[in-house]
Amino acid sequence: MSKMNFGGTEETVITRDEFPLSKAQEILKDEIVAVLGYGVQGPGQALNMRDNGVKVIIGQRKGSPSYEKALKDGWVEGVTLFDLEEAAEKGTIVMYLLSDAAQKIMWDKIKPHLTKGKALYFSHGFSIVYRDQTGVIPPEDIDVILVGPKGPGGKVRTLFLEGKGVNSSYAIHQDATGHALDRALALGITVGSGFLFETSFEKEVLSDLTGERGVLMGAMAGIMEAQYNLLRKKGHSPSEAFNETVEEATQSLIPLIGEKGMDWMFANCSTTAQRGALDWRHRFRKAVEPVFEDLYERVKNGTETAIVLEANSDIDYRNKLEKELSEMRNSEMWQTGEQVRRLRPENQKQ
Repeated sequence: MSKMNFGGTEETVITRDEFPLSKAQEILKDEIVAVLGYGVQGPGQALNMRDNGVKVIIGQRKGSPSYEKALKDGWVEGVTLFDLEEAAEKGTIVMYLLSDAAQKIMWDKIKPHLTKGKALYFSHGFSIVYRDQTGVIPPEDIDVILVGPKGPGGKVRTLFLEGKGVNSSYAIHQDATGHALDRALALGITVGSGFLFETSFEKEVLSDLTGERGVLMGAMAGIMEAQYNLLRKKGHSPSEAFNETVEEATQSLIPLIGEKGMDWMFANCSTTAQRGALDWRHRFRKAVEPVFEDLYERVKNGTETAIVLEANSDIDYRNKLEKELSEMRNSEMWQTGEQVRRLRPENQKQ
């Protein structure tokens, strides 16, 4: 483990050089990893572990689209693919990768199979931190660990196939065997993490829920919509409004930020853009600070998680979700985006 300085704060970081794949494989050689849930995170993590030589089985409800996907991915019914409870029984490490609402619903059926010495693995602190709402209270004689990839499951897989890795957090909630840390780090390496940084279950879920509702998704979508709508109201064409709001950001500027940082992106823009952005960033920051304060408090006090559990447990949830997503998809802004993407050079016929 390395101690690295991030902005004056020392943090624990684990890299592949310090914790090589061979070490992870040795730690996991006698384990059977049961991945419960083959939806968002399950496929990427399971396939990466399988490719890395870990004994993996899948637990998924038969007849579901995710079950069919597992079959297509090469998992064999009755050999490496089982229903949820049977997989939990067979596994020595149980990766609980169902949706947060499904984790609550299935807990009473999964818990009896978490016998002494096993490990219960999460990629999100939700169920443990908000156990008053979920009822997920693990037995005291098992390890409870977390590896949280900082990206969607599909990205976990594609980066692995490219020889790269998504950054991940790790945390230990309960160390019953004395080997919880080794298990967590070994799993973190074999699921394809580029490097691992230390956190806690609580900090992971508070930062994750704030980030998703904030900069990563909610705030980004809302700010883009606000600017696009303003430009359209002022008489700008759809293509001009979209290019100035989304296309230039995603195709030109955000990649520069990812490459070397915000200051480097500013330095590589026009002087007019630099001056205006440097001045207006303060106004935008001050404008949204109260919103972020409210957001963080609602995450911390359980308001947001209660909404998630109620909404996602609704039998009609997927239909309602599709209605909301279709409204976004069919809006002028994102219909324009579909046309603009077709005009990118890589999508033009040669």
